[in-house]
Amino acid sequence: MNAVLRTQCANALRALAMDAVQAANSGHPGMPMGMADIAETLWRHHLKHDPADPQWIDRDRFVLSNGHGSMLLYALLHLSGYELPIDELKRFRQLHSKTPGHPEVDVTPGVETTTGPLGQGIANAVGMALAEKLLAAEFNRPGFEVVDHRTWVFLGDGCLMEGLSHEACSLAGTWGLNKLVAFWDDNGISIDGEVKGWFGDDTPARFEAYGWRVIRGLNGHDVAALDAAIAEAKASADRPVLVCCRTRIGHGSPNRAGTAKAHGEALGHEEIALTRAALGWTAAPFEIPADVAAAWSARAQGAELHAAWQARHARYAEAHPQLARELQRRTQRPMPLLPRTEAALTEAIADAEAKRASVATRKASQDVLQRIGPATPELLGGSADLTGSNLTDWKGHVPLKGCDVGNHVHYGVREFGMAAIMNGVALHGGFRPFGGTFLTFSDYARNAVRMSALMKLPVTYVFTHDSIGLGEDGPTHQPIEHVSSLRLIPGVDVWRPADATETAVAWREALHRGDGPSCLALTRQALPHAGDGGHRVDAIARGGYVLRHAADERLCLIASGSEVGLALAAAELLSAQGIAARVVSMPCMDAFERQDASYRRDVIPRRLPRLAIEAGSTGLWWKHVGEDGAVIGLDRFGESAPAGELFKLFGFTPKAVAERALSLLQETSSCP
Repeated sequence: MNAVLRTQCANALRALAMDAVQAANSGHPGMPMGMADIAETLWRHHLKHDPADPQWIDRDRFVLSNGHGSMLLYALLHLSGYELPIDELKRFRQLHSKTPGHPEVDVTPGVETTTGPLGQGIANAVGMALAEKLLAAEFNRPGFEVVDHRTWVFLGDGCLMEGLSHEACSLAGTWGLNKLVAFWDDNGISIDGEVKGWFGDDTPARFEAYGWRVIRGLNGHDVAALDAAIAEAKASADRPVLVCCRTRIGHGSPNRAGTAKAHGEALGHEEIALTRAALGWTAAPFEIPADVAAAWSARAQGAELHAAWQARHARYAEAHPQLARELQRRTQRPMPLLPRTEAALTEAIADAEAKRASVATRKASQDVLQRIGPATPELLGGSADLTGSNLTDWKGHVPLKGCDVGNHVHYGVREFGMAAIMNGVALHGGFRPFGGTFLTFSDYARNAVRMSALMKLPVTYVFTHDSIGLGEDGPTHQPIEHVSSLRLIPGVDVWRPADATETAVAWREALHRGDGPSCLALTRQALPHAGDGGHRVDAIARGGYVLRHAADERLCLIASGSEVGLALAAAELLSAQGIAARVVSMPCMDAFERQDASYRRDVIPRRLPRLAIEAGSTGLWWKHVGEDGAVIGLDRFGESAPAGELFKLFGFTPKAVAERALSLLQETSSCP
């Protein structure tokens, strides 16, 4: 193509980035200007996509891990022909625009994932590439490669400084994700200035050690070299590729290029005028010359690529109709469950109710997985090196190790990486990911759990060893604030089941959910069967329900998880003293709080004094017990001792609960 026109196509990206950031007086123009040549090369000459259908299942995925440079992506989408009109670029970073400060999936057509927290984009991309590899192995047949696309990533120094990039990229190399290609924007600048004072890693050697193919020393402004590097990356048959691109942040700006001033603030009208002159860009702000706009449009080429795939898929459907139907189901949003999965969930619940077993809820969870695992091909499980403790596997699972394929992932000791990769798998489509670790290590994964919620992804987190009940490992491993901390994240459903039945229902609700993540907080220790009745199953799903009714009730005991059995035992002690107590089980505070006010008042009547019991932080319970109620919990760290001794030490015994209930009754009866 005409070299001058290619340069002008890249300059169009620079101009739109400058103009939008200046109009908003907020944003990051430097990265878009520095990576414009890389973006032009990839998007105009190599990316497989269809602007008319951003959800085409065999499109290439593009991830802007350095999401602060969002105007680069918005300019690319607008120029390529996505439904992102120029008026939206003019409204960059404004309320309810389709061009928020950082890219957000399901807000802007063509955005594949929400990025901004550095390192998470590259980790999401690893998940996308993993999903592509597994789907291709499952569905492709000789002559019918209906799943055959790549995942491309832009990332910067900040992404590489975040430890998450190590976790995810190490796994990508181990898994041999050869359709993953990352472009490192090696501009040597971050907000604080030149990074050489705090980022001296030999990044190419680091990625080679992971098992990546590394293309070193590329001039990120040399489009011929970039074309050659992308061709080399496409030829990689056994490993992911890192393309190291030396660029100049704010490229084209006479006074800001190469400086931290270009990173995160508008250039200013004067500097923009100088930059336009230096680039030879004469168009008015937000205007694109006709020849440049025509050269950028990808609608015709996208339609052609998409049509060729559709024809191939039609032949595939004729030759393999069952596979084609299953691929269609697996790539729907939200993904419907198979009837056999629904049946397995029903059987798991009925089995738990029939057995009435005393069992740890982590084991009850595995019992559910044993039912649904063989019946649910989209289930992609895993654990952060704790499979034997989290019990996230099932008989007949196929472990994914090295470059093999399977349906159970060994993530190693990488809680954050596991969570962010699962987000990428969910974003890609085709699988329902879940992964496990100890609840206390949810802190390591927390920001990715937050991103699961922000993006409304149906990811399931299996967090075991949920309280001081894990015992001798001591306060470093005993969760205190963690359940409450997870409950504070908007859009997360936190389930803390009291027995095997509640655990099975929690799994059912998690798999039925298509608009956000679910966390299962499960015990190490065995818990007794809490109650009976066919009505109970539907009640559990509402998040809170009356487990024990009593005539002439005088108070209400509310508990979750392992403390439900404790509340029931305390109610028996109170009954022996002539005091009737209602017992409410609250396996999911989030689901309960979505119920209508009438239901909530029926379950937890305001007329009764209320005592909540949970072996964790007390703060969130006060909204349910009221200022005249009480909470038995833990607002201090635990101790190293057998679980039974710890429960006694901290007052989690039937006698201690009954005594606190009696004192609460006395306190409330003496109130005027």
